[in-house]
Amino acid sequence: MAQVSKKRKEALAKHDLTQVRSLVEAAKVVKDITYTKFDASVDIDVRLGVDPRKADQMVRGVATLPHGTGKTVRVLALVTPDKEAEATAAGADFVGLDDYISKIEKGWTDIDVIITMPAVMAKVGRLGRVLGPRGLMPNPKSGTVTTDVAKAVQEVKAGKIDFKVDKTGIIHCSVGKVSFDEKMLAENALEVIQTLGRLKPSSSKGTYIKSITLSSTMSPAVPVDSQVNSAS
Repeated sequence: MAQVSKKRKEALAKHDLTQVRSLVEAAKVVKDITYTKFDASVDIDVRLGVDPRKADQMVRGVATLPHGTGKTVRVLALVTPDKEAEATAAGADFVGLDDYISKIEKGWTDIDVIITMPAVMAKVGRLGRVLGPRGLMPNPKSGTVTTDVAKAVQEVKAGKIDFKVDKTGIIHCSVGKVSFDEKMLAENALEVIQTLGRLKPSSSKGTYIKSITLSSTMSPAVPVDSQVNSAS
């Protein structure tokens, strides 16, 4: 049997972690039971009543968090020379095309998001074996393949995230940092939940949002009311 750490025992003693809470209350508890020495990420996990094996029940989308993620997002813009200045001005950390494609083919993936344009997808497509397993492959559905590269870069830098249901039917994504106040975390989480509501597949029957939890990088999970409709 795995040992329970001293800090986890303290966390379990301070709060009833079986109690279902509002978003603000759950965020407050997560902040209170996080003991990391670094600014831990706060994550939301939403269990959906879908069957991801069926193409018409695959839930994937994007959300722009009102308070950002709190993370420094490294963006690579793979664009033609005429778009390089535009991408740089928008805040892309790395801008270019052939040189970066060559670097990626050799194993370089020191980036968080890649944004590109339809005109160069024939070149970018061959990077699928490197980028796919790392979740870095640009995709029109997530807004990372677009003719408006500058807007896409700005949105990602401002807190735009993309998510995809995993094979067990769960959506997992970050909604900020422990250093955020509980209201900011709650509002970010609500944006994800409301976005998921809009993405409900028509073929999904029964309860769509089955459960919601908030947790930090190393904290226990805190249950959230699955009928939540506000950040309060």
